[in-house]
Amino acid sequence: MNSTETVREELLARIQSSENPHEVMRSVELKQLAGELQSLPVEQRADAGRALNELKQALLAAINERETALADQSVEPIDVTAPWDANGKQPELLPTEFGTQHPLTVELERIVDIFTRMGFEAHESRQLDDDWNMFGALNFPEGHPARDGYDTFRTEEGLIPPAHTSTMQNRVLVEGKAQLEAGGQIAGISYGRCFRNEDIDATHEHTFYQVEGVFVSKDANLAQMLGVLRAFYQEYFGQQLNIKTQPAYFPFVEPGLEFMIEKPSVLGSKGGDWLEVLGCGMIHPNVLQAAGIDPTEYRGFAWGGGVERIVMLKYGIEDIRHFESGKLAFLRKFA
Repeated sequence: MNSTETVREELLARIQSSENPHEVMRSVELKQLAGELQSLPVEQRADAGRALNELKQALLAAINERETALADQSVEPIDVTAPWDANGKQPELLPTEFGTQHPLTVELERIVDIFTRMGFEAHESRQLDDDWNMFGALNFPEGHPARDGYDTFRTEEGLIPPAHTSTMQNRVLVEGKAQLEAGGQIAGISYGRCFRNEDIDATHEHTFYQVEGVFVSKDANLAQMLGVLRAFYQEYFGQQLNIKTQPAYFPFVEPGLEFMIEKPSVLGSKGGDWLEVLGCGMIHPNVLQAAGIDPTEYRGFAWGGGVERIVMLKYGIEDIRHFESGKLAFLRKFA
């Protein structure tokens, strides 16, 4: 029996007896198998990598089954023969269970708190919007192929469940224009649910959360943006972090960048691993003009990224579907 098969049997058995089966995905055995790939001859790596991926899928399936079983065990049946009635004496204290905030609510409030302490005004995003705010105000011309990348839903009336919180950007800019022209600046974040027509798997959901930020002044620049983003992620993960960027295309910024952070130590990193966490860049002049702001006098930067992604990183959650599943075994870990 090879090492992968041995680990498979050991971890599957561990899942069946565990009250917290997700811990198996962070086991030393899996990390060792992943580390051994680099030491294998090149001609053996493909087969070994395929075997490791198949092992992870089998473990995830077993984890879901175990969590379902744990949830079923924790649900107490309703007793229709309760020992009191309208004419009887009720006990002084009735059994009760207090609810708790969803982990996404907790983390979203923390994210908003960090940015508001940095001077950004928070705006909750809409859950239905129009084509102008979803595309037109963000430099997506009619028929532009970039629209295809946002495979969202539409209502019969033509309204759109937003595919990104950037639908709020024009409103934030228009609202802040007077303050900008009075010698101030625009600094705002938008947060809320987004919806896309996704094929659902461990890393893709049709419903998710985003946070978007915009900043406009007479001298806004990329260095300021990188400083803001680095400060946010260092505060969120509670440690110093290295950052880097690489070019990317988004219709509403020019230049556009993908922003990456060095993998935090909370994830077991020893340095050198990078994680792409959001898209960002300098606001495109057409976007400023759409809000009535003169791009020859003012400049701005913007960014936007998913909330679930960094929450999954922070807590070692391997499947995005858990957030919307309603599984009590998962939610109770954050109670």
